[in-house]
Amino acid sequence: MKYFNGFSLVAEEVFFKEQLLNNDFTVAGFSYGATKALEYAYKSTERIDRLILLSPAFFQNHKKSFVRTQLRYYKTDKKAYTEQFLKNIAYPSSIKLDEYLTQGRAEELEELLTYSWDSKKILEILKRGIIIEVFIGEVDKIVDAQKSFEFFSELVPCYFVKGVGHLLSK
Repeated sequence: MKYFNGFSLVAEEVFFKEQLLNNDFTVAGFSYGATKALEYAYKSTERIDRLILLSPAFFQNHKKSFVRTQLRYYKTDKKAYTEQFLKNIAYPSSIKLDEYLTQGRAEELEELLTYSWDSKKILEILKRGIIIEVFIGEVDKIVDAQKSFEFFSELVPCYFVKGVGHLLSK
């Protein structure tokens, strides 16, 4: 499986054993990594059977001022921003993510916040016979879970997991 990590994270795929298929023809990504996984599948000429998007970073419903504010907070105090970010990712669980932390860059955060999911790309991937599955936590504190679900469920199987957040854990 080819896996793409979330922003400021490494090896967090251990949390998604229930959703992932570990084989040579699966591409998956969590949050920011979901955007990377989709782009990889869209551009790839290799065989891909399944694309799994875990809590995709979905911010296209936010105003530009939201993006500017997030970037300003990050650049002002990366440590405080990242600590709060990790808490929001883990919510509602009490999972500590410190051992999965790596230092993200402002450019990556900006890319994550400004990424626009393109239904045409998703439909093109589907046309190639690739199965796409999306998993979204009902009480996600990172993205607007309902808006994300509304977008993806129109296109692909989308699992709205009750009682879990961005990390898809209780």
